[in-house]
Amino acid sequence: MKVFVTAGTGVVGTALIAELRSRGAEISVLTRSAENAEALPDGVRGVVGDLLDFELVRTEFAAADAVFLNLPVGADELYQGILAVDAAKRADVQHLVYLSAQDVETMVTAPYCAGKATIEQAVKNSGVPYTIIRRGELMQNDIGAKPMLDMGIYGIPFGEIGVSRVDVRDVAEAAAIVLTTPGHFGETYTVTGPEPVTGRFVADTWKRVLDSEVAYVGDDLDSCWQILNQMMPSHIARDIWLMYEHYDHHGHVADEDDVVRATKLLGHPPRSFTEFAEETAAAWKS
Repeated sequence: MKVFVTAGTGVVGTALIAELRSRGAEISVLTRSAENAEALPDGVRGVVGDLLDFELVRTEFAAADAVFLNLPVGADELYQGILAVDAAKRADVQHLVYLSAQDVETMVTAPYCAGKATIEQAVKNSGVPYTIIRRGELMQNDIGAKPMLDMGIYGIPFGEIGVSRVDVRDVAEAAAIVLTTPGHFGETYTVTGPEPVTGRFVADTWKRVLDSEVAYVGDDLDSCWQILNQMMPSHIARDIWLMYEHYDHHGHVADEDDVVRATKLLGHPPRSFTEFAEETAAAWKS
């Protein structure tokens, strides 16, 4: 099984490569950095370039048995996604697995999600055999929040309704299963954690597993915007803030049927946030 992975050196791609290697797949990874290509695990082939290079992409897609399409967040995500779907069609890709986001139909205020809804439709209209995986908010994003936790605060605004966060390892495992086993053409799977978590629950969990004071300050959306705007380009900061605003006001809770279906696909229940936090805290303390 030859699998071509885009954005293969990011959080999802790295976890997916580990899953595919354990299944004996022959893996090629598209990355924009020669340094990242050289750092790939043994036996994983790096391809330096991007999705805007049509000839490169079409050639690599045509040589693969399956393609995992994961798109970098940014102003040209929709543009790159539509071009990639077109390349998949013209390369006669045998199976295109697109990584989308949970509930993209209702998250239209955030460009990050609204663009994914359009790409999903392009995938469905392409005539290419496809599977769509919609993931929830990644638990691993909290690893980047460690400096906040060290200061005794947690400021990501998940609100009081709840967000069905997911461990990236479950997303990667689901993708690897879909890529390497039959029976998934035309399916859309939503992969999230087993239950929604609120911002205060997340903060209280970190407080318990770290055995230190952690106060939830995510109710202050204005401060969240100011912090994001200092950390990244303004348009990306606004995109992420709009997503957080949606979480705060409306929640982002997966349907129970989706959790049951993901559990069946994985062969085990998705990891809970408590499991993730306990494991991560132990790693930080070691």
